[in-house]
Amino acid sequence: MAKKGVLLVQLGTPDSPSTSDVHKYLTEFLMDPRVLDIPYLGRSLLVKGVIVPKRAAASAETYSTIWDDINGSPLMYYSKLQQHLLQHELGEEYHVELAMRYQNPSLESALNNLQNMYLDSIRVIPLFPQYASATTGSVMEEVMRIISQWQYIPSISIVGSYCDNEDMITAIVENGRKHDIDYYDHILFSYHGLPVRQLGKIDPSGKLKCPDLGCDSCKKEKNSYCYLSQCYATTRAIVSRLELSPDKYTVCFQSRLGKTPWIQPYTSDVLHDLAQQGKKKLLVFSPAFVADCIETLDEILVEYAYEFKAMGGEEVAMVESLNSHPQWIKALKELATSN
Repeated sequence: MAKKGVLLVQLGTPDSPSTSDVHKYLTEFLMDPRVLDIPYLGRSLLVKGVIVPKRAAASAETYSTIWDDINGSPLMYYSKLQQHLLQHELGEEYHVELAMRYQNPSLESALNNLQNMYLDSIRVIPLFPQYASATTGSVMEEVMRIISQWQYIPSISIVGSYCDNEDMITAIVENGRKHDIDYYDHILFSYHGLPVRQLGKIDPSGKLKCPDLGCDSCKKEKNSYCYLSQCYATTRAIVSRLELSPDKYTVCFQSRLGKTPWIQPYTSDVLHDLAQQGKKKLLVFSPAFVADCIETLDEILVEYAYEFKAMGGEEVAMVESLNSHPQWIKALKELATSN
């Protein structure tokens, strides 16, 4: 009988590519105060009155292009596969659950399953290599809220970040080497973006003001609390193994929402600059994502590829996400069992 629980937590996906399901998903996601960090009334008016009504139908159409009739959402498919493979690696002493921070399977249902097993311990692994309040922080808060209502609380541990985990980096590098690196004119490391104001909030005093491009120290040193710093730490680890020269690659940030400043440089701006420089063939890593999803399969391979070609480029290829790579499953096992 299992004595230890492991909870893998991914961001989430709609239950289907229908407009109504996408509407529910976007509403739950954007109403999280750690995601859209403005007061409740303004957030509610903006999300429910402006953003979701405008985006739901278009997002549903996009989801339908990546949805599989048998396996459904790629994010769900690969997350379930990771759960299955990790369970196989850990054996009968462990029980592995999967939850989505938004929509299904919900965190509450997954934790209730673990609660009913009377486990000695639960290890929570948010599937976000780089810590951000809007991702890992949100998972931590919700897990603690749910567990605080239990009468018996087993030993709980949560993995905060693993941005330069060696086995994870090995998996990313091996996926990258499936491509002929020398064939491409330039390499992009495109991470999910964040509003700049969220970087400054790591300072409890509220006095830290981060520049749009991020401070130089965060680009050179790993700060356990800074998302930008951890993105650069991941990049350094990959670049070192691939032996890329500084002029061969660029770190950039995608998925910007709204008009407030987000971390720069924006991926779309970098594409424009590279096209103007005469670069024709680009290879894109997306190390913030551990499973292929709408941000990789559509935003990079469709939207950015179209944008780059419209500016004179010829090709945008993407390194696949970690998905079911054996070294990634090994990394998850290490995260699940390390003290």
